[in-house]
Amino acid sequence: MSVPFELPADDHDISPRTGYTRAHWEAVADGLLTAAWRWATPGSALLHLPGRPSRSGVRSDGLEGYARTFLAAAFRVAGAGGDDPGHLLERYADGLAAGTRTPGRDDTESWPLILDFDVQGQPMVESASVALGLRLTAPWLWDRLGTEVQDRAEEWLRGALRHTPAPNNWYLFPYTVAGFLESAGRGDAETAAARERALDLLESWYRGDGWYADGDGRAFDHYNGWALHLYPVLDAHLAGDADALAHHGGRLRAHLDGFSLMFGADGAPLHHGRSLTYRFAASAAVSLGAVTGHTPLTPGASRRIASGSLRHFLDRGALTSDGLLSLGWYGPHEASLQEYSGPASPYWASKAFVALLAPAGHALWTDTEEPAPVEEADRVLSLPGPGLLLQATRADGTVRLHNHGSDHVRPHEGESAADDDPHYGRLAYSTRTGPTAPANVADNHLSVEVAGRPSVRRRVHPLGAGHGDGWGWAASWHRPVFVAGPPMVPGLTVESVTVAHGGLELRVHRVVGAPPGSRVTLTGWATGPEEPVVSGLHGLYGWDDPVPEAVPAPQGTAWTSWARVPRLTGGCGGTTVHLALACLTAGPDAPSLERAVTDVCVDDGTVEVTWAEDGSRTRVAFGPVEVCHTRP
Repeated sequence: MSVPFELPADDHDISPRTGYTRAHWEAVADGLLTAAWRWATPGSALLHLPGRPSRSGVRSDGLEGYARTFLAAAFRVAGAGGDDPGHLLERYADGLAAGTRTPGRDDTESWPLILDFDVQGQPMVESASVALGLRLTAPWLWDRLGTEVQDRAEEWLRGALRHTPAPNNWYLFPYTVAGFLESAGRGDAETAAARERALDLLESWYRGDGWYADGDGRAFDHYNGWALHLYPVLDAHLAGDADALAHHGGRLRAHLDGFSLMFGADGAPLHHGRSLTYRFAASAAVSLGAVTGHTPLTPGASRRIASGSLRHFLDRGALTSDGLLSLGWYGPHEASLQEYSGPASPYWASKAFVALLAPAGHALWTDTEEPAPVEEADRVLSLPGPGLLLQATRADGTVRLHNHGSDHVRPHEGESAADDDPHYGRLAYSTRTGPTAPANVADNHLSVEVAGRPSVRRRVHPLGAGHGDGWGWAASWHRPVFVAGPPMVPGLTVESVTVAHGGLELRVHRVVGAPPGSRVTLTGWATGPEEPVVSGLHGLYGWDDPVPEAVPAPQGTAWTSWARVPRLTGGCGGTTVHLALACLTAGPDAPSLERAVTDVCVDDGTVEVTWAEDGSRTRVAFGPVEVCHTRP
C-alpha cells in the first residue's frame, strides 16, 4: 500500500534489503507530524485526533496527541542539530505555554492535572514524553522560553513526582521528568527521590538475560525495549553519565542479543504482549543500542532491523488515507487494543525515531545494511530469565516465541479466567500470526475440560529452559482456571514442555489431578485460508485421533479477517501425558509431521522421541522436568 506523503526514492545500494536511508526516516517523521498537526487546537496545546476516545477521556487524549508527537519532533530536530524546517518547535512551545496556563480547567487548551494512576493517571505517562522532548530540544525550545512559562511547565511536570504511578514501568515516567528538571538546573530532593525510587524498583524487576519484568510479576513483552531499557539508557546517554551508561547499557546489550532475533525477515516484530498498536516502536531498543554503542549488532544489521520494522507497517496500511497512524496493527484492529488506547496512542511509535539521534555521518546510516539475525541461519535460543524460547527459520524468515514464563497476572491478583489475555496466556506467538480473539477458539492453547467446562492458562510458573545446536527447550506449569463454576479444581495442574528442533515443535503436556471423565484439547497456530503460511499439528500420544480437526475463528487475527485453528482432543483422568508435533511454515515446503518422528516411547513419566531427519533423540522427564537431546 502507498504511503500518503512523499518519500525519497529507495536506495538499494546502501540499503539492499529495505531501501530506506536516514532521509526516509526524516520524511516519515515529517509526514506523520504534518498529518497530526491538522487536528491541533488554536493554541497548539492539544491534538484531538479523530477516533473513539480512550477511558481517560477526550482532554487526556488531546494531551497524548501533543506529547507523543512532540517526542517524534524532538528526535527529528535534535538529530538534525537544531535544524527545524517545519518550524515544529515553535508550535510545541506555544502549546506548552497554553496548556500550562490554567491546567485542570475545562477549556479549549488547558492540560489535565497529573494525579494518581487510579484517579487520573494518563497525564503522568504523557509527562515523560513532554519532559524528554524538552530535554532533547533544550537549546532551541526550553532555553528560549520566558521564566514564567518555564515555571508553569515545571509545576505541571512535578505532578508526576507527587503522585503514585501504576506499579510497573510507570515509575520511569517521574524518573524521566526528574531527569529533565535536573538537566535544566531545577533539581532538588524531590527529583532525587523520584529517580532513586525508580532505579531501586528497576533493580528488583531484573530477571536476567537483559530482561526486566514489567512490575513485580512476570510480564515480559515489548515494554522491555520501548520503556524499561529506553528511559534509563537514554537518560544516562544524555547526561553523559559513564557509570550509569555502562550499567544500563550493558543490560541493553544483553537484551538485544536475544531481542534482535524477535523480528521476522519481513520486518515484523513478534505479536506478543500489550500495546501492540505502538507497532514500529518495537525497534527503539535496537536503534538506541546503535546510538549509544551498547549493542551486539553491527550498524548495518541494526539499521536493517529498524528500517525493516518501519517499512513493514508503512507498506501494510498502518496509516490512514490522511497520514494518521490507525488504532490497530496493519489497519484498524480492535482485538489488538487495550481500553487505555485512544486515537493518539499509536504515536508512542515515535520512540522508534530515537534512531535519528545518530547524525547523518554515523555508521548506523553510512554502513551498508547487513542481514538481520533471522536471515543469517536457523536458530533456536532459550532465555531462562523470562522463560522464553525463540525459534527462527531462515528459509521463510519466521520467528516463533514459545512462552513458558510471561503472563500478565500481578502477584497480589487472583487467577480469574474472566481476565484471560490472549496476548500473554497462549503457548506460542510469531512474526506471521496473531492470537485469536477471546470469544473464538484459542490458538496455541492446552485446555482441560472438566464437566464440559474448558480452562485457560493465567499465571505461568517457569520450570527451566536451555538450548543446544539447532534445538532448545522451555517448560512451565500452571493451574487450569475455569470461567464457569468453581474457578479451579483442587490438585489439578498442567506441566508443559516445548522442544524446538529445527522448524518443528514437540509439545509435551502432563495433566495431573484431573477428575475422571475429563477431556483435554490442544490447538496449533491460527492461520487464514488465503495466507501463505501453513499451520501443522499432529498427535503423537494421548489423543483420540492423531489428525486434528479444523476449528473456525471467525473474528480472525491481526493478519486475517477469518482464521482456522487445528485442534486435537483426548481423554484424561488422574495423571496423563499428551504429545503432539506442531509447526508454522511460510511457503510451500511445509514438513510432513506424520513422518517427522519415527519412534515414540512414554513410560512412567518419561517421554522419548526419535527424529526422522537425523536420528537424534529427545528425552523429557517430569518431576523435576529434565530435557536432553542426543545425536546418533
